[in-house]
Amino acid sequence: MRLLVVEDEAKTANFLAKGLGESGFAVDVALNGLDGRYFIEQQAYDLIILDVMLPGLNGWQLLQLIRQRGATPVLFLTAKDAIEDRVRGLELGADDYLLKPFAFAELLARVRTLLRRGPMREAESYTIADLEIDVLRRRVSRGGQRIALTNKEFALLQLLASRQGEVLSRTLIASQVWNLNFDSDTNMVEVAVRRLRAKVDDPYMPKLIHTVRGVGYQLEAPDDAL
Repeated sequence: MRLLVVEDEAKTANFLAKGLGESGFAVDVALNGLDGRYFIEQQAYDLIILDVMLPGLNGWQLLQLIRQRGATPVLFLTAKDAIEDRVRGLELGADDYLLKPFAFAELLARVRTLLRRGPMREAESYTIADLEIDVLRRRVSRGGQRIALTNKEFALLQLLASRQGEVLSRTLIASQVWNLNFDSDTNMVEVAVRRLRAKVDDPYMPKLIHTVRGVGYQLEAPDDAL
C-alpha cells in the first residue's frame, strides 16, 4: 500500500517515512503544501498523513482538494490542539486526528485501522427510488435534479445508502462519519440528519430517510416506490 506524508518538519517526515517503510508501506514525502498537491494530483494513495500548518498550501486547503478527488482516508497530524481546529478538520472530511507529540505505535495502529475500514465505497453508485448517488463523482440527484451536499452530508448519505434498509444507531453514525465517540449530550447526528433531510427528502415524495425512535435512522424506499 502507498501512503503520502505531507509534513514540513523534515525530522518528523523522515521519522514517519522510515517507520512506515519498515512496517511494509511504500511512502512518498512532501515537505510543503505545493509539493503535497503535486503528489496528490499525480498518484493515487491508500492513505494520506497531513499536517495542518504547511507552507504554500495549508492542510485545510489540501484536505478540500483531496475530498474533491475522492474518499482517500486522511489522518491529520498536528500540534494544533484547540477543539475548534479538530472539529474543523473533521467537518472538512478528515478521518482521524492525532496530536503531536505522538507515539509511533499509536500512529501505526490508527493508520492500519483506517486502511482496514477504508473509504466508504462499497459501490460506485446507489439508486433508492428516484434518489441517485454517484460515489465516484460525488454527485447526488433526486427526480433528475442535482442536489448540492457538504462533505459530511455526502458521507452520511453514503453510509445510509451503503446499508440500505438497516437501522443505524447514532453511535455508529457518529463513529463512521465523524470518527468520534458518541456523546449523548450532543445532538450532532440529529442536526446532520435534519439538514440532509431538508435537501434530499423534504421537497420530494416518497420519504426515504426514516427515524426509528430510540434506535436510529434508516434509508429505505417504500415497497411501491422500488
